[in-house]
Amino acid sequence: MAENTENTTSTASTATTATTEKIPTVIADGVDVVYRVNGTGAGRGTATAALNRMLRRGQAEKAAGVRKVHAVRNVSFTAYRGEAIGLIGTNGSGKSTLLKAVAGLLPVENGRIYTDGQPSLLGVNAALMSDLTGERNVHLGGLAMGMSREQIRERYQEIVDFSGINEKGDFITLPMRTYSSGMAARLRFSIAAAKDHDVLMIDEALATGDRSFQKRSEARIRELRKHAGTVFLVSHNNKSIRDTCDRVLWLERGELRMDGPTNDVLREYEAFTGGTDKTTKTTRTAKTPKLPNPTKEPKESMQPESPKSLKSPKQEQTQPKAENASLPS
Repeated sequence: MAENTENTTSTASTATTATTEKIPTVIADGVDVVYRVNGTGAGRGTATAALNRMLRRGQAEKAAGVRKVHAVRNVSFTAYRGEAIGLIGTNGSGKSTLLKAVAGLLPVENGRIYTDGQPSLLGVNAALMSDLTGERNVHLGGLAMGMSREQIRERYQEIVDFSGINEKGDFITLPMRTYSSGMAARLRFSIAAAKDHDVLMIDEALATGDRSFQKRSEARIRELRKHAGTVFLVSHNNKSIRDTCDRVLWLERGELRMDGPTNDVLREYEAFTGGTDKTTKTTRTAKTPKLPNPTKEPKESMQPESPKSLKSPKQEQTQPKAENASLPS
């Protein structure tokens, strides 16, 4: 009996450790991403120059004056299942570039990126056919994500209702070129959120939606996390990062400056960007309208002068009348 109890306790302990074990989904090991911009060298734009750049990369770059832009510098991190990770940083810090590299859309100069499953990148500029209707784009977007036609038919109405396209009319049957930027972004996110992704990367796709849509999107991101998925969110709205993410990566000038809990990283980031100074400036400007009280005193002193100025011309008019009356005598 003692042996049986020991076996049961050991199996229970192994089960608990298995459930609490973190499973990595994305591993970035010393990642460098470099953009190459062609300069003003000889033969720029010709077919032979392009062929030389591909075959003789090092020599052609020097001859053509190719400029290298180091967008991401030696970035390393590990993302696990069930995490929602926010990417913050000033403009041009390499946030979108890093996500494109994780999605396999950009080559890596140095380092390695390992992913478990197929990452899906959702951005503001995600490809949708502007000449087709929203209904057709829902079907094409679902097929592009690997969904079957039956799955698209089952989730079609859910996608339309989640996007809120038809709240002010039957816009789902109109071409995408007639949509506003917010409507198009909402439809893109609704199509992408209809499927449970292993790794979902959202690049500023929630910034163009209204507040009600942002609440629905945050709730949907939490559901994706429950289904053992990993979510990356790039946003300049710190409130949405706080409400959605439990971990934050701070990129600055292509380098990973800080990686940790959301509140700790955002506190340092707001201090770096001067968020506290902005609040003090607003309080000072709010107190300035109370200063011009002394200016009201001369206005009150000017009020009794106005009737005197009105009486003075009447007196001047009466004086010549008296002089004219005395002339005939």
